[in-house]
Amino acid sequence: MAVRVTAENFDVGAENAALLAACPHAGALASFLGVVRSTPENPITALVLEHYPAMTQRALERLEERAKTRWSLLGCTIIHRHGRLLPGDNIVLVLAAAAHRAQALDATAFLIDWLKTKAPFWKKEIFASGEAAWVAARDADEEAAARW
Repeated sequence: MAVRVTAENFDVGAENAALLAACPHAGALASFLGVVRSTPENPITALVLEHYPAMTQRALERLEERAKTRWSLLGCTIIHRHGRLLPGDNIVLVLAAAAHRAQALDATAFLIDWLKTKAPFWKKEIFASGEAAWVAARDADEEAAARW
């Protein structure tokens, strides 16, 4: 199981291959990749993610432990970036390997829902004007996490 909080980008294919190599009996590998989004309604030039390293690492490790306990995961990878990211950059990768697809899919959905609401990251959007705004929590994200 791997939990990494890093400023560095990651290679999704390499992460998939590494998890499958570590879990040769997996029948399913589910994944979620989150990327920085800029839309016509909300055009940004960058997204800055801040965190407290030790606190964030431990929170993600506890989240991973919870997923392992709840589902029969053979392996799991959680990578979350921090720092200044540009539109299209990778932000987060969640991989869950299990014997069967339902376990892998449910664990992945749980992990990303809880990462979105419980992980101690603070996000600030930077606009072309140079202005910045902190991203507020969304009710829809809280509702998604509450289903677990």
